[in-house]
Amino acid sequence: MRLGVLDVGSNTVHLLVVDAHPGARPLPAHSHKAELRLAQLLDESGAIGSDGVDKLIETIRGALDAAEDKGVEALLPFATSAVREASNADDVLARVQAETGVELQVLAGSEEARLTFLAARRWFGWSAGKLLVLDIGGGSLEIAYGIDEEPDAAVSLPLGAGRLTAGWLPTDPADPADIRALRRHVRAQIARTVGEFSRFGAPDHVVATSKTFKQLARLAGAARSTDGLYVQRELKRRSLEDWVPRLAAMTADERAELPGVSPGRSNQLLAGALVAEGAMDLFGVDTLEICPWALREGVILRRLDHLPTE
Repeated sequence: MRLGVLDVGSNTVHLLVVDAHPGARPLPAHSHKAELRLAQLLDESGAIGSDGVDKLIETIRGALDAAEDKGVEALLPFATSAVREASNADDVLARVQAETGVELQVLAGSEEARLTFLAARRWFGWSAGKLLVLDIGGGSLEIAYGIDEEPDAAVSLPLGAGRLTAGWLPTDPADPADIRALRRHVRAQIARTVGEFSRFGAPDHVVATSKTFKQLARLAGAARSTDGLYVQRELKRRSLEDWVPRLAAMTADERAELPGVSPGRSNQLLAGALVAEGAMDLFGVDTLEICPWALREGVILRRLDHLPTE
């Protein structure tokens, strides 16, 4: 069947259309996305304002039109941290359903981590052994660890690149004092979780998903996205440590000129790099591998697992 996954994230609203069959890998057929940056549309009370909700509804309607055009039979709509943590989340969800007919499933942070872990496990297979999976989104950082398809530990921290940029780095270029304060905050948050994972022993393979990690790997010399999904891409901590001060000294426009960095993400790349560096350092990771599959693929795989086989 042709499935559509509608991901209402903190940075973008992304419709991924795939041709899916039980027991087979989902084949991407179409991608439709719009940058909305919901995480940056929250007001002082933590609510998504009426203008933000209007934009969200308009964007979802556009995604629904694209899904219809591409012959989607079933839609899997979900929302992550920006909607989950909005103080008016119930009102936002009710308006979306009333005006678009879409009932968004709000994923808990730990469920985000589990589904992303499932996608990474299926991509790398059982031979990868014990996996540590890191994912930096716009609103949160997900960390998961395990040897099976269900992780032994999974956490979500409020360390998304968009959230941190809006809350901690108000100037462009960023003030060195603000960068230092953010670095301390990020590392303190991550350090609280390390013990929960270290009791399971060292991972056999460390992987990362998300646009932030892909862009950082590209800066460090990894292959371009146009080279295909199956090219191995790595990020070394030493390379990342070299890039962090360089990114800190740049404006957002200057970062947008770097290879692999999109203009829409350049303003939050520094915050994402600080999170990536902190996670790799505190978890003792020297090298990680980029996984092409992430949360959306995990949602699809979970749905396929529950479809009857012929």
